[in-house]
Amino acid sequence: MRISCCAYSYREALTRKEMSLTDFIKTCAELGLDGVELTGYYFPDSQRPTLNAIKRYCYRMGMAISGTAMRNQFALPDADQRRVEVEKTKQWIDIAVALGAPMLRVFADRLPEGYPEEQVYQWVVDCFAQVIPYAEAQGVVLGLETHWGLTATAEGTLRLIRHFKSDYFGVLLDPANFRENHYKVVEQLAPYTVSVHAKTHSRHTNEEFFELDYERILAILKAVGYRGYIAIEYEHTEPPQVAIPRFARKLVALRDRIAR
Repeated sequence: MRISCCAYSYREALTRKEMSLTDFIKTCAELGLDGVELTGYYFPDSQRPTLNAIKRYCYRMGMAISGTAMRNQFALPDADQRRVEVEKTKQWIDIAVALGAPMLRVFADRLPEGYPEEQVYQWVVDCFAQVIPYAEAQGVVLGLETHWGLTATAEGTLRLIRHFKSDYFGVLLDPANFRENHYKVVEQLAPYTVSVHAKTHSRHTNEEFFELDYERILAILKAVGYRGYIAIEYEHTEPPQVAIPRFARKLVALRDRIAR
């Protein structure tokens, strides 16, 4: 397993322009991480010269691009809006190719109010049916993040993954995005996982925060032969400049101990 970091972890500094994407890449290199996940929200633009410059800088800093991430909405009631989202996702697959990113994070999206879940499921399936073949042709793996709506449970996530049975469509596992049975969910989804987001804390159903047991999580992943990236996605209350280096050291130590 390799340790990466999502640009989203430094979202406040990146949004306020106190940190650039190259600053983020340099920070991760100085932390001794293996790679970076380049969250699309913080790109200055998506033109090829900009993407080339980012890729070149990662190469110079010795950082693999473990993936990139976009915000798509496939659960929109309006069919024309869904078509726009499909085309946007295809554009981000092209961006992933330009960056040399092997994985693109995607969502199934929230459930809109007033619509039956089965209808929403069909909208989402129809959208993924258009983008998965495009991703396959481009050699980009789509990582479906466990998040809201249709992917709020292990069963809902697996329903989508099993529907397509594609080597280019798998689970982007974020254990913190569940509210109960966290480690059981990890066990259920681990065999289908193509990437992992690692938050320091999650919440119970009563919204009380607790620290996730990453020794247990990494052991579950190792047991199914997972060898991919664990990308830090920091969201807790400490400043990221303080918390992320400490969390990175912890993950590296756990990874090395489990690997023995």
